[in-house]
Amino acid sequence: QVLLVESGGGLVQAGGSLRLSCAASRLTFSIYAMGWFRQAPGKEREFVAAISRSDGSTTYTDSVKGRFTISRDNAKNTVLLQMNSLKPEDTAVYYCAADRNVATVAATPAYWGQGTQVTVSS
Repeated sequence: QVLLVESGGGLVQAGGSLRLSCAASRLTFSIYAMGWFRQAPGKEREFVAAISRSDGSTTYTDSVKGRFTISRDNAKNTVLLQMNSLKPEDTAVYYCAADRNVATVAATPAYWGQGTQVTVSS
């Protein structure tokens, strides 16, 4: 069973930065596209960012473009989400996701992590 473990969440003031990390195991990491989702209280889970398995191409939801950066390190089986210029509306539980297909990882990924809380105070 694929295991995805997120870390790096916490409390930060508006305008600050956080870097989330997702450690993947029990899979051939390099052949999986990876993604990040988030779920705010009372809202549905939403797509945040994704990165392809091969050429490293990325995609973002509009609300985080220019502020968040997704990257991957295939040698360390890790995907990162660098979050800058954080806003209170970024407050949510952030989930790591994996799928063999980059289109699917942004919609209905096969595997999920347990999530890490990000809280941005105003």
